[in-house]
Amino acid sequence: MRVIIRQNGLETPLLQKRLIEAWDNVAGEMIAKYTTEKYIRNQDLCVHIENPALRSEISMMKTELIAKLNNAVGGQVIRDIRLI
Repeated sequence: MRVIIRQNGLETPLLQKRLIEAWDNVAGEMIAKYTTEKYIRNQDLCVHIENPALRSEISMMKTELIAKLNNAVGGQVIRDIRLI
């Protein structure tokens, strides 16, 4: 099955979808509650956070979150988190 997915160029989109879905668990319930939009563009996870204090907190945790999110999907999917 993995070979078919890889041959049809679906591996990256599938990993990206899984990573976006993993955000709520990895970031935690409080951050997930204030997250209104998530998408990946050019290996950057773009996340809209409504609370300015949480945006500041997340910016300090970026490296840790990136590692945890990539680890959650088993591959290097994102390299940065952009807070929008």
